[in-house]
Amino acid sequence: MTFDLSATPLVTLEEGVLTLPISLDGKGNALDSDAVDQMGTALAALLAGDLEARAVLLIGLGKNFCAGGNVAGFASADDRSAHVRELADRLHAVIRQLDEVPVPVVAAVAGWAAGAGLSLALTADFSVAGPDTRLLAAYPGIGLSPDGGMSWNLPRAIGQNAARAFILGNEPMTGERGYALGMLSTFVEGDVREAARDLAVRLASGPGESYAAVKALLRASAESSLSDHLDAERDSISRLATSPDGIEGVDAFVAKRAPEFGRD
Repeated sequence: MTFDLSATPLVTLEEGVLTLPISLDGKGNALDSDAVDQMGTALAALLAGDLEARAVLLIGLGKNFCAGGNVAGFASADDRSAHVRELADRLHAVIRQLDEVPVPVVAAVAGWAAGAGLSLALTADFSVAGPDTRLLAAYPGIGLSPDGGMSWNLPRAIGQNAARAFILGNEPMTGERGYALGMLSTFVEGDVREAARDLAVRLASGPGESYAAVKALLRASAESSLSDHLDAERDSISRLATSPDGIEGVDAFVAKRAPEFGRD
């Protein structure tokens, strides 16, 4: 690893998990610009191979995951349009990075996930919620429209009609209801952050090459015909059959032992 984490003091790397705060304690856990910038820097290093992480964990450092953008900052900007456009560009650069990283991304959706906070949760591969989780589109409440990919990811998660009703209706939703609809991947009765961390650590010890291939195939499926995608699946599984993780996984299965992935 050549990346110096001291350049991103909010970011931590432990047990193969790159933990990225998206909001800080105070100010209602609004999306924090410095946190977004540090997230982008760390993700760029991960994508460039300068930082070795096997899973990414998104968290809020206060009681909420993220209550959305800093609306007071919107109001005080000299040029509101330019200000909001710049913030959206910075957020969207991170959303693109999260979509591109080859490792699993987990979101610890504790407390409120509203506006851009919910958009980030929808970007994750795994979104862990609990009894205190509350979801809100938020944008219509301040006369704005979604950013962060909400209007792209949400219809794909719960369907066009349900997504339309959720965003336009702008009514809070419990984490349990969001899980039942398919908006969130995981619901736990215990501590959301602890459960999300445990999941990220477990994924970090898993078959990284397999995860990367799965994410690449899923990403490509949106624009592929079935015939072309079948060819891509064939090429991928045959390549992985002679990869370190593929060899270890198959050999461990035959030997009836637990696989040890991540070995060269």
